[in-house]
Amino acid sequence: MRHYCVFEARLPMARMQEVPPSSSPRRSPRSPAAKASSPSGESPRLLQDYQSAIQLMQQGKFEKARVLFEKLSREAPPEILERSRVYLTVCERNCADSSLTFNTSEEQYDYAVSLLNTGSYEEARDQFDSILTSSPEADFAHYGMALLSSMTGQAEDALDHLSRAIQLNPANRIQARSDPDFIDMADDPRFTELLYPEMG
Repeated sequence: MRHYCVFEARLPMARMQEVPPSSSPRRSPRSPAAKASSPSGESPRLLQDYQSAIQLMQQGKFEKARVLFEKLSREAPPEILERSRVYLTVCERNCADSSLTFNTSEEQYDYAVSLLNTGSYEEARDQFDSILTSSPEADFAHYGMALLSSMTGQAEDALDHLSRAIQLNPANRIQARSDPDFIDMADDPRFTELLYPEMG
């Protein structure tokens, strides 16, 4: 999955081009709590602004969050500068209250991952569903849905989507083995069997 999840700022909901399965690793999401933490030595004021902006974003208060991320995009230290700019783009898109437009399915995937990173699970699900409606064979979207399902405690859906992602692109099996967002699935023997079929 083009993940991590962090990802290139190829953010932007509608125009998409079908993207063939790729063998390159996907970026995967990290929990909002992990994102909100930042390295030591950062200005306490900027850290507080960053945490406040994340909280506002999770609450759907995009305009207020936008103001803080706008300041952070100019003043934040390198450790959180890229994430601040990514989230600024997300806030600006939501503030516009209009349909998002993507050049490719992968751009829409990146946006869905950014929603996952801020805990906007239902919005992320809408984006993954939209990709799969237009590109049913998009392995990265199935992988994203597997992550989302794992993070929201939907084990059956997680297994179904991960299995499909691996079927479409075997490289997803390797990616999933080290993906921390599948931690809640680690004790499920079906998950282990899916990732390590040679042990069966």
